[in-house]
Amino acid sequence: MHTKQIADMIEQKRDSFIKVSDRIWELAETRFEEYQSAELLAQTLEAEGFQVERGVGGIKTAFIGSFGSGSPVVAILGEFDALSGMSQKKGQAKEEPEVPGANGHGCGHNLLGTASLAAAVAVKQYMEENNLSGTVRYYGCPGEEGGSGKAFMARAGLFDDVDFALCWHPMGYNSIMAVESLANYQVYFKFKGKSAHAAASPHLGRSALDAVELMNIGVNYLREHIITDARVHYAITNSGGLSPNVVQAYAEVLYLVRAPKVDQVQEIYERVCKIAKGAALMTETEVEIVFDKACSNLVQNKTLEEVMYKNFQELGVPVHDEAELELAKAMRATLSAQEKATAERQSPDAPDPDMVTWLNPYTGSTIPLNGSTDVGDVSWIAPTAQCTTACFINGSTLHSWQWVSLGATSMAHKGMLHAGKVMAATAVDMLQNPELIAKAKAELKARLGDKTYVCPIPEGVMPSVKK
Repeated sequence: MHTKQIADMIEQKRDSFIKVSDRIWELAETRFEEYQSAELLAQTLEAEGFQVERGVGGIKTAFIGSFGSGSPVVAILGEFDALSGMSQKKGQAKEEPEVPGANGHGCGHNLLGTASLAAAVAVKQYMEENNLSGTVRYYGCPGEEGGSGKAFMARAGLFDDVDFALCWHPMGYNSIMAVESLANYQVYFKFKGKSAHAAASPHLGRSALDAVELMNIGVNYLREHIITDARVHYAITNSGGLSPNVVQAYAEVLYLVRAPKVDQVQEIYERVCKIAKGAALMTETEVEIVFDKACSNLVQNKTLEEVMYKNFQELGVPVHDEAELELAKAMRATLSAQEKATAERQSPDAPDPDMVTWLNPYTGSTIPLNGSTDVGDVSWIAPTAQCTTACFINGSTLHSWQWVSLGATSMAHKGMLHAGKVMAATAVDMLQNPELIAKAKAELKARLGDKTYVCPIPEGVMPSVKK
């Protein structure tokens, strides 16, 4: 079976893949500044015989590694960005930053990008050894965390000739990601007023901070009048300074609007803009609206998911040793009762394990995902499927110190390598069966109906680094 061949190929290079993942964990570079992480992945691909094009789509840290020629074209998506302020010492069940205030991989993207690398390398090797035609591409996708790098890449047409795409995400369980995510817009509202002495001449000032606060109040009232599945978040990114005796002349707030469909996000966004303009009118300030980024909702593809599930079943799940289970037990003791209540169980009456040891059954039914992913933009263009593997303790949450701590341990490495095997085996299955690719494409066309992909990021908006 090709699954065993694929597994053996990845196991033979496991040490080099683990080294790459751990180095990216150490670098912990945030959105669109992943210069060293991107270069490490690009150089590794070149060493494995891929042709690498850097700086694609006008993004310095985006790249594509290619092997083969012609169709079918499989895209294996990799991420490698970290989160700000999430530094944590590895492998310990105690919250303690490595460097206070520094970055950390709280979403496991060091694992994500490396498993996709392993998958691409294994597919290339299998193609060579079995004279299999087609093209395998590794897409180095920066800025998933608050940057929607794949959406910018999609706008540049980099996925237009892809026949199908594969991705994954490290989690606390093993599954096929049969989900539909939320589309989103992220936008800055920058207010400009006039400074003055807050006691001697407050009547001469026009407060930009007042405008931000009034806008936030207005949006709070708006929340009652939008669809239940929508989410509106904000962060005050500039409060106007540290002097209360000065009327703040500049202030800004960053908004993130989510909803199941792009057109729903657009409708809410337009209302938020009206509130911002109203706040500016009330305070006699000016408002500048700066579009930061956006991403589309995820389009499920059951045809591709079924192939991935079959290969996942054949490969089984990651198996953890006694030392890893002891660490999992100690780490799980740090979770709250509410976090533990989200734990995975095989049945309602089953024990509550520290690590998930089974593959969740795939039914094909769609689960709403209350988060967003720029994989959604790829899924509008080409049939796309994703899986998860148990890299973290049961019940733990994304963007937590526990994830940073475990992200460079052997239990995470096992889940990472396993995900690479699942994706590679799925890619080979599809490449060997053109009728499955045709079926997946037909399903995507049927799901979209008369709609075609339009990037939600306006032309002219370019990726920006996190402030």
